[in-house]
Amino acid sequence: MQIVIITGLSGAGKSQAMEGLEDMGYYCIDNMPPALISDFINLAMTPESGIEKAAFVVDIRGGEIFGGLQEAKEVMEAYGIDSKVLFLEASDDTLLRRFDATRRVHPVTHRAATQDAIESEREKLKPLRDAADFVIDTSGMKTAQLKEEIREILEDKTREESFVINIMSFGFKYGIPVTADMVFDMRFIPNPFYVPTLKRLTGNNKKIKEYINKYYVTQSFIKNLDRLINGTIPGYMQEGKWHLNVAFGCTGGHHRSVAMANEFYERFKKQGKQVTLEHRDVKKK
Repeated sequence: MQIVIITGLSGAGKSQAMEGLEDMGYYCIDNMPPALISDFINLAMTPESGIEKAAFVVDIRGGEIFGGLQEAKEVMEAYGIDSKVLFLEASDDTLLRRFDATRRVHPVTHRAATQDAIESEREKLKPLRDAADFVIDTSGMKTAQLKEEIREILEDKTREESFVINIMSFGFKYGIPVTADMVFDMRFIPNPFYVPTLKRLTGNNKKIKEYINKYYVTQSFIKNLDRLINGTIPGYMQEGKWHLNVAFGCTGGHHRSVAMANEFYERFKKQGKQVTLEHRDVKKK
């Protein structure tokens, strides 16, 4: 039997995670009181239950969490059950926006979500976060991306195969992406915008790539950044982080940032990594 426990901050995407697990064939229970997990496991282990995979959403709504989860863990170990705890979190700004959009009250205060309520819940759940098998930051994630990341984690893959690098290009004139873990400024590279034959092209064009890559400073940057990112991935995984958001920026988000995002997307794909690519501002005038 396999059991997945989804927990984490309110508004971080636990309901969406449960939907993904249902699609994967898990028997799912939302807002499961931790004290009842052991009883459920004992029932599910009987031959007539027919339950092979189960998932519970456990959070601050269920009251005291840690004692019930510890008891459940002991029962699962006694049965030899394969179990994983996934902790979902997001930035304070992201959580405030989500609560505002849904107009839901925060379970800590039973009032509109505030910075203090989010910080209070974050502090209360810190021991659970530290004990989780995986920590997923859903800031900027679409539902489909969250579901895919959970699928990657639960499938039989190595830790490195499950790690996802999300690459984005953007224009500084439109603002820095708030979800970026690493931001790299490409404005040190000569600008194709000032070359009349290249001005109206984008970094998706082969001519822009050739123009940018002919400079030594570009080649040196690519080599050093490849080494930097590959060198930091093990540290991120050690801390329970399973994706890295890398953003490349230039003035308008049309030329240098797009070409560099494409460069690293292709490089990481060839290295066998899970990679996504988004050009945020390439269509803006």
